[in-house]
Amino acid sequence: MEENKHYTSPEHQPVSADDDELQIDWMGILRQILAIRKTLYKAAGIGLILGILIALGTPKQYTVSITLSPEMGSGKSGNGLASMAASFLGGSVGTDSPDALNATLAPDIVTSTPFLLELFDARVVSQDKKIDTTFTAYLDEQKSSWAGYVLKLPGMAVGGIKSLFTDEEEEKTTTVQEGAIELNEKDAAKLGGLRKQISAEVDKKTSITTLTVTLQDPKVTATIADSVVSKLQQYITTYRTSKAKEDCQYLEKLYKERQQEYYDAQQRYARYVDANSNVVFQSTMAERERLQNDMNLAYQVYSQVAQQLQVARAKVQEEKPVFAVVEPAVVPLRPSGTSRKVIVIGFVFLAVALTGAWMLSGKKYWLQLKEGLQKKD
Repeated sequence: MEENKHYTSPEHQPVSADDDELQIDWMGILRQILAIRKTLYKAAGIGLILGILIALGTPKQYTVSITLSPEMGSGKSGNGLASMAASFLGGSVGTDSPDALNATLAPDIVTSTPFLLELFDARVVSQDKKIDTTFTAYLDEQKSSWAGYVLKLPGMAVGGIKSLFTDEEEEKTTTVQEGAIELNEKDAAKLGGLRKQISAEVDKKTSITTLTVTLQDPKVTATIADSVVSKLQQYITTYRTSKAKEDCQYLEKLYKERQQEYYDAQQRYARYVDANSNVVFQSTMAERERLQNDMNLAYQVYSQVAQQLQVARAKVQEEKPVFAVVEPAVVPLRPSGTSRKVIVIGFVFLAVALTGAWMLSGKKYWLQLKEGLQKKD
């Protein structure tokens, strides 16, 4: 019986210190929240006002996405118009070298300075028909959020101070000279903004390219997105066909030269035969044979160049890439990004949460820290 003297039932066992730490006094917290409810109401009101101001001061953004499926050259010599022309004419076409420009470079192309500068001259019309101008002029009329204005204030202040001590100069224009591009500050700022508003993503497995454009007007956004696709196709097509066009131009020149050489040899042979048709001297026959051989050789060279020219012309068409537009540009009906309601609700929640955390725990720890610092002093 003595071994049971120290036995206690589970419901009467003492609670450990760790169990005390795990227990949360929800009713106590609720009472504390109710005690500061007026402060929380004020915080909610302030958050509501800030949320409304920020939501109204943030312009709407519209996003248009276009999906492309580019078909680039296969690099095989057995297929294509050039190979067909070569086999028909009795020639051959060597294998293509690795292409230095392919679909994976689309993100770098659409954000490059020359590419974006070409978009400046694009004609755009707003949804309400009130704006009908160039794209660069439209960018000047885009609205900025109040946060953007706040961030620009230091730069504007510095610029204003500099203008007081320096002579006013005419604004420089963007120039392109010997491959170097010189931008003025205004165009440089526009390009910086466009690099954030125009982007491209490429699926490395399928080579599907998705172009995305985000602007403040839905019709302008769709127009610029379509222009980006057209210029991207033109850019890649120009690059891929440039070598073939250069070869074709060279062969065109060579073809005309060899053709003229053949015609000249033919005329010399014909004139000599006409002038010496009744002469049977051995020297005359030898000269006639020499002129005939010159004419035949000129014809062979002329014929070979003509064949190469036909193959080069087919090569130009073969090198043109094909872009299948899977998803075209569609004028968006609703703005993209975070809605104004979500912004307002988020600011109200943030104001209440921060105020509650400060009143319930932050203020107490701050006072303790302040007292500790005073005691050390």
